[in-house]
Amino acid sequence: MLTQEILMTTFFGFGLADNMFPAMCSVSRNELSPEEAKSVIAEGIEVCLNPSHALTIGAMRSRYGIDVAIPDKAPMAKLSAGDRLLVMGVSGLPRLEGRHEYTQEEIDKAMFRFGLWSVTS
Repeated sequence: MLTQEILMTTFFGFGLADNMFPAMCSVSRNELSPEEAKSVIAEGIEVCLNPSHALTIGAMRSRYGIDVAIPDKAPMAKLSAGDRLLVMGVSGLPRLEGRHEYTQEEIDKAMFRFGLWSVTS
């Protein structure tokens, strides 16, 4: 018996936009722990990060040991049925005005949340 393999892509980014999703679809969202998010990333992802967020990516590396490639330019993510989008939201990191890195204390105080959005149809 032949079975058709369903190809699923998991994207990873810091935000989502309406144009990432099909015109007609259903989505669900589950909050993940940092350990669960790290596991999803280890399964393989397509990065859709903006390289201008390199310092936030560095804060994620420092805090959780999650390492992802920083693209030269932000790719466009287009999800289809079966695809997922792992979004990391950060609050509490100050704007960097006149300096070029976060302190470890700032990273430690920030709140990081991970949400896994799944397109079901």
